[in-house]
Amino acid sequence: MDKRQPPAFRKQSNSGLWRRTPPAIFSPVLGLLGLGLAWRRASEVAGLPAALGEALLGAVSLLYLFCLLAYLGKLVQRPGVLPADLAILPGQAGVTAANLSMMLFAATLTPYAPKLALILIVLALILQTGLAAFLLISRFRGRPGAQTVTPVWHMVLVGPILAAPGLAGLEQTLLAGGIFLLTLPLALLIWGISLWQLVTRIPPAPLRPLLAIHLAPASLFATIAALLNQPAIGLAFSLLAMGILLALLIFASWVTAAGFSPLWGAFTFPLAAVTTALLVNGWQVTGLLLLTAASAVIAPIAVLVLRAWARGTLAIQTNAAQA
Repeated sequence: MDKRQPPAFRKQSNSGLWRRTPPAIFSPVLGLLGLGLAWRRASEVAGLPAALGEALLGAVSLLYLFCLLAYLGKLVQRPGVLPADLAILPGQAGVTAANLSMMLFAATLTPYAPKLALILIVLALILQTGLAAFLLISRFRGRPGAQTVTPVWHMVLVGPILAAPGLAGLEQTLLAGGIFLLTLPLALLIWGISLWQLVTRIPPAPLRPLLAIHLAPASLFATIAALLNQPAIGLAFSLLAMGILLALLIFASWVTAAGFSPLWGAFTFPLAAVTTALLVNGWQVTGLLLLTAASAVIAPIAVLVLRAWARGTLAIQTNAAQA
């Protein structure tokens, strides 16, 4: 055994490579892909060097493919491990983030391989439908932990909206608009239920970082509206996104009261999404300032989460299932 390997890989090699790959690795990867796309958008609307965004997207795409390979290696050894991961909140968020990352990976490929990008988007939408069906069936069957509506429901049920930017880039505006109209009422419903739950009972401190996920749908709706030439709708959702972001900043100490955990990965993609929303809706100065801040936040969180994976502690912290 090569002791120069990180502890996670040494431990896994004793009982099969990647047997306990934690789905939580995908949340920061999703955020990094979103950040790369935000840098690409900044080069288009604000004249920043295009090489910055493309280099970041290239590096993160390789990281995503490696993480995907690691998780697929776990599924190959025991396919039944997937329902086990989906039965707990960190696993549900991570597996969903893996599929949503495919949508952003497709958006990354759009300028270079449009046909492959479209295939990946369709595949991701099919898989997302399966994840949504699992969540709803689990709720109706009363699976423990499935009864409460959590911000992760945005990822599962509203998640298809992440395919819309790539579709708009492929000139599939009708399909992008259809996804917008389909997911909007679901987002409104989840926002309403979540607000009621927040008023009636305070979420435990370790789960509060997940509240940041509420920022993502508003930001994505703002982005898609702008791409579909609906500036008034884009402005409305941009203001909503800024309001949610402001609330998160005001209550930041309360949201992060439990200290750093892998659930901080929930901060990454919403920050990237709101940055892109501001850039495409004409708020260039604010968008560029937020792009700088988002880069300073997303990268360290991703490093900490992925380092925990390399050290073999992330699977334990998130209770990842073992193949």
